[in-house]
Amino acid sequence: MSDFPWIKNYPPSVDKTVNVTAYNSVCDLFEESVRKFSNEVAFECMGKTMTFKVLDELSANFANYLTQGLKLEKGSRVAIQMPNTLQYPVVMFGALRAGMVVVNTNPLYTPAEMKHQFNDSGADVIVIVENFASNLEKIRNEISAKKIITTELGDLLGGLKGTIVNLVVKHVKKMVPSFSLPGSISLKKALAEGSKFSFKPVKTSLSDPAFLQYTGGTTGVSKGAELTHGNIVANMQQISAWMKPRLKEREEIVITALPLYHIFALTVNCLAMLKIGAHNVLITNPRDMKAFIGDLAKKKFSVITGVNTLFNGLLNQEAFKNLDFSGLKIAVGGGMAVQKTTAEKWKLVTGVPLAEGYGLTETSPVATCNPIDGTEKIGTIGIPLPNTEVMVADDDGNEVPLGEKGEIFIKGPQVMKGYWNRPDETAKVMHGEWFKSGDIGVMDESGFFKIVDRKKEMVLVSGFNVYPNEIEDCIASCPGVLEVGVIGMPDPKSTEKVVAYVVKKDQSLTSEQIINHCKESLTNYKVPREVYFTDELPKTNVGKILRRKIKENHIEAIGS
Repeated sequence: MSDFPWIKNYPPSVDKTVNVTAYNSVCDLFEESVRKFSNEVAFECMGKTMTFKVLDELSANFANYLTQGLKLEKGSRVAIQMPNTLQYPVVMFGALRAGMVVVNTNPLYTPAEMKHQFNDSGADVIVIVENFASNLEKIRNEISAKKIITTELGDLLGGLKGTIVNLVVKHVKKMVPSFSLPGSISLKKALAEGSKFSFKPVKTSLSDPAFLQYTGGTTGVSKGAELTHGNIVANMQQISAWMKPRLKEREEIVITALPLYHIFALTVNCLAMLKIGAHNVLITNPRDMKAFIGDLAKKKFSVITGVNTLFNGLLNQEAFKNLDFSGLKIAVGGGMAVQKTTAEKWKLVTGVPLAEGYGLTETSPVATCNPIDGTEKIGTIGIPLPNTEVMVADDDGNEVPLGEKGEIFIKGPQVMKGYWNRPDETAKVMHGEWFKSGDIGVMDESGFFKIVDRKKEMVLVSGFNVYPNEIEDCIASCPGVLEVGVIGMPDPKSTEKVVAYVVKKDQSLTSEQIINHCKESLTNYKVPREVYFTDELPKTNVGKILRRKIKENHIEAIGS
């Protein structure tokens, strides 16, 4: 690594290599933390705290229910579909301690998206918040899951508080559509059943799969990135080393507004912070800015992570500017590009740099990050983490000269094992040990990397990848559509927005009909924000629709 340009700018207090096999599994890390920090607060949500000791007990009960109650074998799949609640870490760590694989699922998925992910992953158990159970009911007979476990948002808040939250959510805010899932069991009952057994740890190793994290691909097919215990432990160790100079055991309060089912929050906020015994404040609904800032006001928080839209949203609230930032040590942005104006405003308001990092689901996720010692370079994604190599390569996989553009290649112990049951798709993104990110970047003379474009034609909406093929397939199934091409265009609120160009088959077809059709099958962030009609779409000589040309024509006719 001594020949790499970024070495001279490596933070002096960060080791260039770390022990990525310090733990035999994520479970080993968990066991160490619950021993060291037993009576400290591990997680907090809606004002209710949970100690490491209680997390240990409840996750063991859930593991018992899976292994001794349901008699599931090591390697079984447990799908979790819930926002940030106290239930999430209980279920997630319980599944891992049972030797099982966690399948993280976005709660906002439509029934069609849920069906694909549950069947593709081979989910044996689904743990779902009741708010979304009506969608599961629609596909229950089309999936092979053996058991459904339901939970209400307030279930682990305890006593009167939990009862009130559940009543308000269900009967006042009407957030729980009626559903029927015969044979399902409540999480409370599952935990009670599990408490009847003695905990028997299931031995796992670094080579065992830990998570199936679903992501899109160049074909638009949702694929499960198989992340092993080794991948996750490695990235957790790398992240910990990067932040270690600024953080102390038992002293940190971390704000987790990004959902734990997202790989960024999972590895950075959950696991790296678990290692140092941080007090983790889970934000269930960060879109409720008033309540979110109210939660921030109650804590002298020291760490916060998020995406650009989250930070920008906070900065546009006067109440946020009046908070006490004297305890803040680290702020990290990822998942999407951090805009220069956001980073500058953040530092002005809080006094702390907003360090941008970069990674992908396939890299567990972090590959690079700006230093957190004040030497960050705004507009870049920083330099590689310990034990990580990054290069800019041409189409043949050869490194390009310094300063030239090419595809970002990543090599390190955090790179996924591969796509679940898709060796052909895995082969497309691997060049030997190097993972081909699909992002076009450049490295400057000091070794800092910058993303300048995307090789893949995905659209990045608020940190989530949206793939044109999926949207086109959905629109093409709408009655009255002849042809469709989907592009992404800049959007100040969400980085990019989905824009569709449609050739009509039925002249009475309206943009509202197309958008409503999409809403039936797609998560909201994937639904086109704009639909335009055209007489024909630009194509290659073999009939392939040219999205690049659609975008050029759009800019010429309408602008950004």
